[in-house]
Amino acid sequence: MKGVAFYFFFTGVVAVMLGMLWGIQMSAAQDYTMSPVHAHLNLVGWVTFGLFGIYYHLVPSAAQTRLAWAHYGVALAGLVAITVGLTLYLAGGSDAIVVAGSVLTVASMGIFLVTVWRQHRAETPLPAAQEGTPAG
Repeated sequence: MKGVAFYFFFTGVVAVMLGMLWGIQMSAAQDYTMSPVHAHLNLVGWVTFGLFGIYYHLVPSAAQTRLAWAHYGVALAGLVAITVGLTLYLAGGSDAIVVAGSVLTVASMGIFLVTVWRQHRAETPLPAAQEGTPAG
């Protein structure tokens, strides 16, 4: 694994490690106030980043685009903003940062949707026009 695939996967592993350690800390302290942050680190961080990394590893032509790197940047910004923003919000602060992180995370998934669709279109040959039927 290399390039953007590695960065997505590695970031996912870091996120789940932080999420697990945070979960252990919450359990030891018997204070689960930050459970939503723990859950977002594990789900948005590990699951989505891990799946993105696997996809880019399995589809190297998609990984070799500037869009893939833009995807990583937007996804990382979203993950950081969601976790930091949610931590601040649960501690009594504003929800502005978590909202921004949510928007970035949805934008990241939109970029991934475009990436998967473009890759599908590039790899799927158009069917040959049959005699007597219009192509299209």
